Amino acid sequence: MFLSVRRVKKWQFAQLSAICFIMSLMFFWEPIDNHIVSHMKSYSYRYLINSYDFVNDTLSLKRRTHEAARYPYLINHEEKCQAQDVLLLLFVKTAPENYHRRSAIRKTWGNERYARFQLNANIKTLFALGTFSDPWKRDALQRKLAWEDQMYSDIIQQDFVDSFYNLTLKLLLQFSWANSFCPHAKFLMTADDDIFVHMPNLIEYLQSLAQMGVQDFWIGRVHRGSPPIRNKGSKYYVSYEMYQWPAYPDYTAGAAYVISNDVATKVYEASQTLNSSLYIDDVFMGLCANKMGILPQTHVFFSGEGQAPYHPCIYEKMMTSHGHVQDLQDLWKAATDPKVKEVSRGFFGQIYCRIIKILLLCRLSYVDTYPCRAAFV
Repeated sequence: MFLSVRRVKKWQFAQLSAICFIMSLMFFWEPIDNHIVSHMKSYSYRYLINSYDFVNDTLSLKRRTHEAARYPYLINHEEKCQAQDVLLLLFVKTAPENYHRRSAIRKTWGNERYARFQLNANIKTLFALGTFSDPWKRDALQRKLAWEDQMYSDIIQQDFVDSFYNLTLKLLLQFSWANSFCPHAKFLMTADDDIFVHMPNLIEYLQSLAQMGVQDFWIGRVHRGSPPIRNKGSKYYVSYEMYQWPAYPDYTAGAAYVISNDVATKVYEASQTLNSSLYIDDVFMGLCANKMGILPQTHVFFSGEGQAPYHPCIYEKMMTSHGHVQDLQDLWKAATDPKVKEVSRGFFGQIYCRIIKILLLCRLSYVDTYPCRAAFV
């Protein structure tokens, strides 16, 4: 009994010491702004305290009923999601001027007909965007967008300037649209327009989850304990007035992630009660999810900032890869070739692919694609 009490006291002392250390980092070292100190503060907060209740309480507000609709739709397709068997509602975040990127996605991983007839899945693809930032060219580009939408009927646009600092508005556009016009879709995915998605692998994965009736589902490349960037020279700079705490809640990289429909509903509900001035959209998503008690899950084949290695053994389980514009159609053709699966068949095929993935992914120098552990999955 004596030993047990002593252990408890030691544990309490260690916890108190850790809290004091974190508080000293937050208050006495706050003026010091460098990479090491910011990560020390953020990881200490994330792994020792890991509570964001008061963060959400501070950011909460009473949103006026008309405020959520303060940006009217310029282009909309309320009928897009009328079918009741929608497996995946796919939002592609794009800029008005990126016609060629949208065109390539329509021919590859965003192709609804391919998903329907080749994968036996009903997906709905929508390109989410605002208005062109240059007022002198805005009218001409808007006419081109109207023509493009007449051709493809897959654009949703609201009347806000499409810029980096309005990314959270684009996030709100997606969740508002999903909540209003497609709440029955089993899964929702949001992706950048320079992402490659291996749709056959993703559809097969989601179909298996749909059969199990999965809930509270949120996968992607997870950032844990990330600190706000206080360097004013960075485009990701966040002031103390905007976000005063040393760490963000866990969130997935905004380049590509997937959530179940119950998470989409909860995030939309939270988004109506949190201050949306934080323009980093994936962080705002993390705040909304955290308020609703939802945690992201890492999927090792959701890429980071780098491009995934080009190899059939990688394509076999690939979900996403980042940074594809000029090579998108070539990668789609190579990665979805039926012969890809033959490379890893049999005992020797599995051994071969294991070795290849170790060589490609387990490097001494850091490459932000798939982690080394993906070689062993």
